[in-house]
Amino acid sequence: FQKLAEMNVYFLSLILTVILVISFNTEALSPHYYDHSCPQADQIVTNAVKKAMSNDKTVAAALLRMHFHDCFVRGCDASVLLDSKGKNKAEKDGPPNISLHAFYVIDNAKKALEEQCPGVVSCADIISLAARDAVALSGGPTWEVPKGRKDGRVSKAIETRQLPAPTFNISQLQQSFGQRGLSMHDLVVLSGGHTLGFAHCSSFQNRINNFSTQKQVDPTLNPSFAASLKGICPAHNKAKNAGATMDASTTSFDNIYYKMLMQGKSLFSSDQALLTTPSTKKLVAKYATSMEEYERAFVKSMIKMSSISGNGNEVRLNCRRVR
Repeated sequence: FQKLAEMNVYFLSLILTVILVISFNTEALSPHYYDHSCPQADQIVTNAVKKAMSNDKTVAAALLRMHFHDCFVRGCDASVLLDSKGKNKAEKDGPPNISLHAFYVIDNAKKALEEQCPGVVSCADIISLAARDAVALSGGPTWEVPKGRKDGRVSKAIETRQLPAPTFNISQLQQSFGQRGLSMHDLVVLSGGHTLGFAHCSSFQNRINNFSTQKQVDPTLNPSFAASLKGICPAHNKAKNAGATMDASTTSFDNIYYKMLMQGKSLFSSDQALLTTPSTKKLVAKYATSMEEYERAFVKSMIKMSSISGNGNEVRLNCRRVR
């Protein structure tokens, strides 16, 4: 009887262990998550991104920024895609997200995926895959995206206040990234995503007009660069879409952002902040001189950021609304 009881305890503990392993595995992300349920998932998303980028050069930057803004609010749960409904104003209508665009790329990918494997691929995974493709198709690195995220049901515009602002100093940036499990190294590396894209005047107006009571212009800005920015963005700018590209090769994923940063030609206060501590400044210099090092670091930091856990527990059939 004792032997039988011992065997029962053994088998019970074995079953519990198996159950625990299964439950942990379902939570963990994996590059092979859709290998059997939707083996064409990666390719379907890539096709949608490729088609959009061939028609609009700004799509790559939009998709990369969309992923960042999704993961920094409620984790990577596609809450940034939900439309405002009734009295609820969703994230995409929050002030930092007004200029987000290219949502149709995610819609197109989702539609194609629903035809191929209905109810399988989450909108959150589509955003992560699309961001990877945006980088790769712009000449940057590619990587295996860990998959298995679930979509959330909550999206509130007020929560976009949690996003790091372009006016942040280094301690504010450290706190923002640290709260999400990201290091100062990740901060420097992910800021390099600014190599793609465009900034409106409002995001850097603080550096070129009334910088302080003593200085009109931020003294860390290259004087001729500052003058060119003032020409584009006068103090009382009326042009709705006026602004500047984030670096000199805005549609190519490269390390020119870091080179320009070291020359005093960055747009945001948050970019300039990377030069205000010895450790972050050293990393900026490192990535300005080695594209290879930068690409390797970017892949690691992107996988880390895209793994920020969300509160989602379903696969939305329409990325813009919950059932």
